[in-house]
Order: sequence, then structure tokens, then C-alpha cells
Amino acid sequence: MDSSEKKLALGLFQIIERILLFLVVLMTLGGVAFELHSLYVAQSINLADILLMFLYLEVIGMVAVFYSDRRSASVFPIYIAITALARLIILQGKDMAPENILYEAIAILILAIAAFVMTRLNQVRKYDD
Repeated sequence: MDSSEKKLALGLFQIIERILLFLVVLMTLGGVAFELHSLYVAQSINLADILLMFLYLEVIGMVAVFYSDRRSASVFPIYIAITALARLIILQGKDMAPENILYEAIAILILAIAAFVMTRLNQVRKYDD
């Protein structure tokens, strides 16, 4: 593969990437709009609704960080997973078997440790550059 063909392929992939990221943001904003509408209709807000908004916010934040510093973007899916697991525990807390809550809490701990390690590695790499 020669240099011009490689540049063309990379340029095409970057365009596709930007289009898909734009679609992710649009769909996320659509989800926020639907959720706000359902909250307005229901006339009540509970903790699960707030955590869902945090999930939407983290997805938009992940796209923003992807454009500002791609190395840090790899940690945001972990934050989203932590929030999603916390939301699941809250939604199913009373109906779940206690051992499942423990498993999910352990999963959150493992994800938090992974996020900490990845953040530290990114800081070390930034200082090396």
C-alpha cells in the first residue's frame, strides 16, 4: 500500500468516525429529550431517572473527550459501566438476591480499580511525551 492510498483510507475512516460520533451524540440527545418528556408526563423524578441522565451525560462527555484527548477517552466507557451497574443495583435492589448485589458491587470495584490504573497510565504517558 503506497502513501497516498494509506492517506485516502485513513481520511475515509476519519470521516466515517466523525459521522458515527455525531450520530451517537444526536441519538443521546434524543434519548435525553424522550426521558425529559416522560418525566414531565409522569410529574415525578426518582434516583433511577437521575442516574439515567448521568449515563447520557457520560456518553456526550466521552465523545467530547475523544476529540480533545483520545488517550483519556478509553476510561469513559468504564465510568459508563460503573454508572449503569449502580443504576441496576438501585432499580433491582429490593428484588435481587443478595449475592447478585454483592457480585455487582465487586464488578463496580474492579471497574473502579481499572479506571484508576488506566488514568494513572495515561498520566505517565503524558509526562513521557
